[in-house]
Amino acid sequence: MSVTLATRSNLTRSEWDLRVQLAAAYRVADHLGWSELIYTHISARIPGRDHHFLINPYGLRFDEVTASNLVKIDLDGNPVEPQRHKANKAGFVIHSAIHAARADAGCVWHMHTLAGMAVSAQHEGLLPAHMYSHNFWQRLSYHDFEGPAMRLDERSRLVASLGVENQALILRNHGLLTIGETIPEAFIRFWRLNRSCEIQLAAQAAKLRLPSAQVCEQSYAMGEEFLTDQAGLGELEFDAIVRKLEPSYKN
Repeated sequence: MSVTLATRSNLTRSEWDLRVQLAAAYRVADHLGWSELIYTHISARIPGRDHHFLINPYGLRFDEVTASNLVKIDLDGNPVEPQRHKANKAGFVIHSAIHAARADAGCVWHMHTLAGMAVSAQHEGLLPAHMYSHNFWQRLSYHDFEGPAMRLDERSRLVASLGVENQALILRNHGLLTIGETIPEAFIRFWRLNRSCEIQLAAQAAKLRLPSAQVCEQSYAMGEEFLTDQAGLGELEFDAIVRKLEPSYKN
């Protein structure tokens, strides 16, 4: 059986466009310093009833990901057609669980950033130390560490930890994860969550001054108003970084 590489001519327009945007997302993550050798993943659900999704080819750096070499797999981790590359098992376990359980998880963004891993190891988790962290006030889930997500039976517990409404998850002693209906939405939520962790680590050099619960809730509401006051959640921010990229991700 021959191994194929996805091309614009053998895919629907919607899948090709999604591939281009997801490949751009990997380049954005690399540009922002979020890459971790060949590890971690951003996945996107392909529209339709087949429950297929796209994920990075395991073994390639983020700056090597292109629209055509993204891997298409089903919710059981099987390749949809013969492909040049394979998906990483740990990525499949985490991402397939959330894609299957949450209809609003069009994109799942999971990274091992330094700040995210550091805060994931702190007993109290994310603190409301800055207005970015207020985007997750009382709306951030946590999942206790069970190892590097290699066992399929962890999927049900991951889903239970995330819950039915929250769009961000701290995997304790592991890293950060956000979801969005679109790739830009998952991106801006991840950027703000990771930035919150960076600010927290810097602020912990001195005694923290934390706002009241009432102010945190007000700040959350205003933050959501700010984020949604545009054509699509996260699109302006995502596109601003994409414009800095060289265009090879579109291949």
